[in-house]
Amino acid sequence: MNCEFCKSTDNLSNYEIPTIDKQSTEDILCCQICNEQLKDNSKIQPNHWRCLSDSMWSQNNATAMMSYVMLSKIKESWSEDLLNTLYLDEDIKKWGDSIISQTQEMPSPKDSNGVSLKTGDSISVIKDLEVKGAGFTVKRGTIVKNIYLNGNIEQIEGRVNGTRIVLLSKFIKKI
Repeated sequence: MNCEFCKSTDNLSNYEIPTIDKQSTEDILCCQICNEQLKDNSKIQPNHWRCLSDSMWSQNNATAMMSYVMLSKIKESWSEDLLNTLYLDEDIKKWGDSIISQTQEMPSPKDSNGVSLKTGDSISVIKDLEVKGAGFTVKRGTIVKNIYLNGNIEQIEGRVNGTRIVLLSKFIKKI
């Protein structure tokens, strides 16, 4: 038995992949090195994945799809070339795209000083801001506790005067 990707025979284990409906999983047999890099993007060693030039053509849909996912994560010219030659059925590509969207790291918004913000932080408003539709102005120096990141790197959400509002990150600073 070999690793589905690099063909290694050492330290083999199953890597579980959620199906697109997230009701079940598919398993791929892979070595410890591939398994660790599949689970943790920070451990990816691009040269280890040159083996994808073979595994991307696997008859096993899960292996071909995960080859697509890994090629998408590796930002090298050779991986882009392989992606351009890869053909997957539409449903397999959609499955891969769902895995990619789950694992992509979202950049966090930064305040006016370039400090990264996270959900639960407290911030201070650095400029008077008129809140459209709410009929009040958020004054400079207002403290907003327990902010919420809404997925937009230029905005955060928080409660001011009992109203949930969206604030632009360029008008706030972390405290």
